[in-house]
Amino acid sequence: MPHALSGDARIYWRADGDRSLPPLILGNSIGTDFAAWDPVMPRLMRHFYVVRYDARGHGASDAPAGEYTIAQLGADLDAVAIAAGLDRFDYCGVSLGGMVGMWYAANRPARLRRLILANTAPKFDPAIWRTRIATVLEKGMDSIADMAMARFFTPEFVARNGIEFQRVRNTFLSMSAPGYAGCCAAIRDLDLTSSLSAIKVPTLVLTGERDLSTPPAVGQQIAAAIDGAAVVALPAAHIAATETPVQFCDAVIEFLVEPPVETEADRYAYGLDRRKQVLGREYVEQRVASVTPFNKRFQAFITRYAWGELWTSSRFQDVERRMMVLSMMVALGRWEEFELHVGAALRAGVEAQAIEEALVQAAVYCGVPAANTGFALAGKILAKASEDAAKGAAAK
Repeated sequence: MPHALSGDARIYWRADGDRSLPPLILGNSIGTDFAAWDPVMPRLMRHFYVVRYDARGHGASDAPAGEYTIAQLGADLDAVAIAAGLDRFDYCGVSLGGMVGMWYAANRPARLRRLILANTAPKFDPAIWRTRIATVLEKGMDSIADMAMARFFTPEFVARNGIEFQRVRNTFLSMSAPGYAGCCAAIRDLDLTSSLSAIKVPTLVLTGERDLSTPPAVGQQIAAAIDGAAVVALPAAHIAATETPVQFCDAVIEFLVEPPVETEADRYAYGLDRRKQVLGREYVEQRVASVTPFNKRFQAFITRYAWGELWTSSRFQDVERRMMVLSMMVALGRWEEFELHVGAALRAGVEAQAIEEALVQAAVYCGVPAANTGFALAGKILAKASEDAAKGAAAK
């Protein structure tokens, strides 16, 4: 596992995605590890080269004995950036990660391009954290787990007890109590209030409308103290990336990503590239070559909007969007389009079992006759794909 050496600790980090994309480092809340970002990673990797790391005392990072400081945690972030080979990066930190982001932006801004501070605060009541430290050191992490989850998430999210909630809770229970307490000490001693005005990088502050730990008013105060900072409120509690991942990513992407489209010509070019990626370059180039004066405007319209807007949105992953299209084509009986998208899905590596699942569900919601036709057509395409693969293997 990659570790960055920072003072007396080895800090675990990992990178995911395409290195040619803009780099984004993610900083965790206290009591979570890098896996807390898993719900948003597929979408973030469409836009960024994503680096995650475990704060000291957490996850696979070392948990040195004693109390930590915000300066140590900021130095840990710097060590990760250097180890990952990042000269300049965007940073998004939640809770404790946001505190690290504030310190870093005020004290070591040279590497920082843009900053997102999510559900965080520049100062807390020290008595709260003194009590927290004493409790976990005496009784362990399970003694505060229910309290922490009730502050991380809304009651409705906790009551659903879904996979993502269980992931965060299980991680919390597995934390090193001394390591957690060490980070608690950094929060106890924190006071970044006077440092906020020194932050000059473009900044977005995210708040949770139902956040008990860092209420929206705190985020608004942070934004007011940072020149030009913007605020976005999300309908979540403290860990919005887990509870409202779509809206969290919407805010992050809108703030960090430069719009690829400025003119209609840009939108067409962007859409055409995406259309080739999804349907196959050869097929799309044949269609473009066969455009006539009569359908030219219609084809440009499809490319600009169906492909330049809808298919370029990262809210759904490609497999999800492909299955949605197949289901809609079954429901509407648009069999030519259905066959087109089945073939494109198979060429893109979508497994036949995913298509089968979509058709079984279509049998329930669209009717057995429609699904039966879908199975027949898809079966022929699958058989042809298997035959072509066998011929290709024999030729080698």
